[in-house]
Amino acid sequence: MESSGKPSTAQVMVLATSSALTAIFYSIYRNRAKTVASLKEAKKISIDQDLKNILSETPGRCVPYAVIEGVVRSVKETLSSQFVENCKGVIERLTLKEEKMVWNRTTHLWNSTEKVIHQRTNTVPFALGSHDEDIMETVRVIRPLDATELDLETTYENFHPTVQSLSNVIGHFISGERPKGIHETEEMLRVGDSVTGVGELVLDNNLIKLQPPKAGFCYFLTPLDYESLLRKQVNSVRLWRILTLVFGVAACSTILFILWKRYAHCRQSKKERSRLEEFKEQQRKRMRELNIEESSVSSASCSVCLSRERSCVFLECGHVCACAQCYEALPEPKKCPICRAAIDRMVPLYNS
Repeated sequence: MESSGKPSTAQVMVLATSSALTAIFYSIYRNRAKTVASLKEAKKISIDQDLKNILSETPGRCVPYAVIEGVVRSVKETLSSQFVENCKGVIERLTLKEEKMVWNRTTHLWNSTEKVIHQRTNTVPFALGSHDEDIMETVRVIRPLDATELDLETTYENFHPTVQSLSNVIGHFISGERPKGIHETEEMLRVGDSVTGVGELVLDNNLIKLQPPKAGFCYFLTPLDYESLLRKQVNSVRLWRILTLVFGVAACSTILFILWKRYAHCRQSKKERSRLEEFKEQQRKRMRELNIEESSVSSASCSVCLSRERSCVFLECGHVCACAQCYEALPEPKKCPICRAAIDRMVPLYNS
């Protein structure tokens, strides 16, 4: 807090940052809470022979938000792993990441970073079938890459270190970037994996589809079961709620601190004005006792004796209002005649 009572730059920055983060975290928390509420109200549907009959009798032949648990089955063709034999899937993601060390000029440390230099995702149409192999009914999964929580299984992983010469090492130290190598991974959603899908379930031309739901609902495809998915989302809501509360308390505390400092400054200013008026009144009374006209007193005269010139500065208040003789005559503990603040030390004032 500055002497004028205005908040300092640091306090304004803390208030602005904590307020902005509180708003962001609250927005995320509210969206996650809506997702959890929707998940709890979603209709659980089993994949069985009566599924088409159930959907045909449903208004609009559609369940707006449904939970389907099944195993991945191919529709026509499958994707083969490029690195693992006899590994078939319906989604394949190949990723190349460059890993390197970067010199931080602030901390003077080498920090490890990675950057995706290439990523390709291949998909083929697939469906979710019942865990019971005797049930032939399936649910076609539409736009699976739009789903969240789509955690693919890592089927291959390899790191190719960078071979460096002496000249390259010297150049990397000068540039502040030191390559480590290329990290290659292959991830797949394999045929036969258990998957939980949450979305809009529709019957379209005798084909059952699971597709992204309407606005306000979240589309899920996850290897977790329904209970584990719900528990994960609840924990996420709890985390964002805690972050919102922490930064909200920080913002409120900063506001209260600024207001309290402002109030203390105004109260101190009011006391100083009151003391100044009291001092002026006592000074006028002293002038009447000495039968001295106010106009005849110089502005540089000592405020106590009204005869000698002011010759000392009182610290820490900074007032120049008395001569050295009157300062010595002040009773202990010495206080400024104007503001009544304690005098820590006196500095002589020399007029040239």
